[in-house]
Amino acid sequence: MPNQTYVIGHVNPDTDSIASAMGYAWLLRERDGANAIAARAGALNPQTSYVIKTLGLETPVLLTDASPRFESVTRRLDTIRPEAQLGAAWTLASKTGGIAPIVGEDGKPYGLINGMSMFKYFTDTLGPRPGDTTVREMMSAPCKDAADTTVPKYSASAHIRDSINKILRDEFNDCWVVDEHGVYVGIANQREILNPPRLKIILVDHNEPRQAIAALEEAELIEILDHHRLGNPYTHQPIRFTVDTVGSTSTLVSELTSEAGLSMPPALAGILLAGLVADTLILTSPTTTPRDKAAAERLSRWAFVGGSPLKGETIQTYGKAILNAGAGISNRDPKDVVSTDIKPFEGGGYKFAVAQAEVTDLLQLTEHLEALKSALNDLRDKRGLDFAMLLITDIVRSTSRLILTSNAPALLEDLPYPPLADGTREAKGVVSRKKQLLPAVLGLLEK
Repeated sequence: MPNQTYVIGHVNPDTDSIASAMGYAWLLRERDGANAIAARAGALNPQTSYVIKTLGLETPVLLTDASPRFESVTRRLDTIRPEAQLGAAWTLASKTGGIAPIVGEDGKPYGLINGMSMFKYFTDTLGPRPGDTTVREMMSAPCKDAADTTVPKYSASAHIRDSINKILRDEFNDCWVVDEHGVYVGIANQREILNPPRLKIILVDHNEPRQAIAALEEAELIEILDHHRLGNPYTHQPIRFTVDTVGSTSTLVSELTSEAGLSMPPALAGILLAGLVADTLILTSPTTTPRDKAAAERLSRWAFVGGSPLKGETIQTYGKAILNAGAGISNRDPKDVVSTDIKPFEGGGYKFAVAQAEVTDLLQLTEHLEALKSALNDLRDKRGLDFAMLLITDIVRSTSRLILTSNAPALLEDLPYPPLADGTREAKGVVSRKKQLLPAVLGLLEK
């Protein structure tokens, strides 16, 4: 679609990431008339799935990378059948800029008629010394006789960058674009392929390239809306950049909506409130600010109205349901626990990642500890990290236990969390990866 802009959060999206993308895309459409669409950079976690199902909302589109694909430069030109007369191809080519796509009954490309293929057909038919064959007779021949059947095909969903070398070697101005079944989608011109339109991207709830969708450098980044530390990507031109000290990006979206004199529809306000209470543990996290509390009241006023799925709820009852939907490790695969809510970081020359999982009772940890340690070590190796950490947070008692991979830097022995007999560390009162754990880790690594 023309001028479409994707609003998208970080990889391994949490509820705030999904909610802020959906809310900000709505605001851009409503306030600015922008062609904005909410997207997600990965699968939904159980908590977010629960919220979307409860509110009856549509899941944002999946966008795992920003690299242009063949579909972005495809024109769906009219087609004719191989048995049609060549004169029909001539007529079609006069409308399309000189080419006529020949497609069979099965919907798959047969060949392409263009100036070169017509010249070759005339040459082969007439020979070096034209005889009595008339133009009318040649134009009555079937199209398949004059079609170039060697034109390359590319999948509509394939990345253009992966085929650039082949495209440059080929002597074709146009190529076929097909779907996953080889069925005709359209025609792409080499000039457009070599200069494809860049996806327009707005990042929410993150600003570090390592947490963003792949190939972000191939997109046109036009804005960032976030509440985390700075680690922003390089841009070719100035962009709107908002990073503020609040507990959730959903708070920022609600503030911008209020400043515009607008109110969110109940379901959309409901998911923004879910993102807010999830990130702030129902306004009890150290990251919570007075602005978050004001935003929660504002969003609850918009969400808890008659006709809404949340009618009769309160911030506390709704918040507890959201936290419970995302809590627990007993019924989850250890690989899923360590990879669902995880963020990569760099500091002091180390590449590492910090995962977080929520439980309602830390007693769950004992039974699954060894499996979690093994899964965390595997994750470190597969992602080429120096080390990884898993913060298991008791959302009822507002405390955590910390698990580190083997061979973690000796510097981390000085973390202010005493080691326990089972190899974990007791992180009393720690519930925020961003504001409590990460500063402590970086403070040691960057000494």
